[in-house]
Amino acid sequence: MRCVFVQFRCVPGKTYEVADEIYDREIVSELYSTSGEWDLIAKVYIPEGEDVGQYLNRVLFDIPGINRTLTTMTFRAF
Repeated sequence: MRCVFVQFRCVPGKTYEVADEIYDREIVSELYSTSGEWDLIAKVYIPEGEDVGQYLNRVLFDIPGINRTLTTMTFRAF
């Protein structure tokens, strides 16, 4: 499984609704509210053989209230 972090910028006033929907889908291993430019950050494990972009698009990015996302890939460095 490949680990990625996804940050979400939500439509104003919709952050809690977006967070509830993300949590209800049982896709993320961790979900946090953040300060600054982004509203939420999620740790997601992508199943082997899945394309990261297509997987995230299919399971998360259709949630109403998401304005923008930023996906950060991780790599085993050590």
